Amino acid sequence: MQSPRRPWLGLLAALLLAGCAEDWGTDLDGQAVTADQMDGRWKVINYWAEWCAPCRKEVPELNRLSASAEAPLVLGVNFDGLQGGELREAADALGIRFRVLTEDPAERLELPRSPVLPVTYLVDGEGRVREQLVGEQTAEGLRQRIAALSGDG
Repeated sequence: MQSPRRPWLGLLAALLLAGCAEDWGTDLDGQAVTADQMDGRWKVINYWAEWCAPCRKEVPELNRLSASAEAPLVLGVNFDGLQGGELREAADALGIRFRVLTEDPAERLELPRSPVLPVTYLVDGEGRVREQLVGEQTAEGLRQRIAALSGDG
């Protein structure tokens, strides 16, 4: 005879796993980054560091892309793994206005650690990494790559 608790255990496990799938951690402002915010949208995931001169030149382009109409989600990740006040200071020093993640999504997306910066990953609405771009990017160049990858360009 099956225990009456057994069906509840399966449901509980499914709910816990579903919750884990949504967790992207928090952003620089302490706001939760959920799958509801990420799913179905293209993501531009940019790795940056304060000491990286090309990153400094690229940030205004990423800010411009992030602020444009129908923009993909632009997400920044600090290459050095800075946290707290150090992360805030570094992001402010570069003038970053797009969302900065406090947790590196590399494991979640199976991203290799790049030996150079800046590096940008284009991730489609289903969460598949579609392209790795090394070096400075422009807002227009990123729009064109996403359009081409999605079949719109």
